[in-house]
Amino acid sequence: MAQEKRHEISVSAATRYLRDQSDESAEHFVFSYTITIRNTGSATAQLISRHWIITDAQGQVQEVRGLGVVGAQPVLRPGESHQYTSGTALSTPVGTMRGSYQMVAEDGTRFEATIPEFTLSVPRVLH
Repeated sequence: MAQEKRHEISVSAATRYLRDQSDESAEHFVFSYTITIRNTGSATAQLISRHWIITDAQGQVQEVRGLGVVGAQPVLRPGESHQYTSGTALSTPVGTMRGSYQMVAEDGTRFEATIPEFTLSVPRVLH
C-alpha cells in the first residue's frame, strides 16, 4: 500500500447549540461538538495533541493547543474510531472551527490529521 495511505485519519464533526448555557443578551453563545476520528489508513496510530483555530463572526481568532482530547490520547488501529464531545463559547451567534491532530504511527512516523472546518451556529441564524 502507498505510504500516504498508511497514515490516514478522517475526522468528522456534529455540533449543537447549548441555549441553556448561553446568555445571548451578554453575547455569550455556547456550543458542543462531537468529533469522530477514524483511522482509514493501514498503520496503527496514536493521537498525541490537538491544535484548534476557532473564529467568530467578527473575525476574532482563538487558537487552542494541548495534549490529547478530553484527557485521552487514543490509539487507533486500522478501521477503529474514537468519538468524544467537548465545547466552546463564542461572542457571536455564528463561528467556525478547524484544526489538526498531531499523530504518531506505530513505526514512529509523525503526521497530522486535518480537522475540516465546521460551522457553529445558533439555530435559524443561518439559512
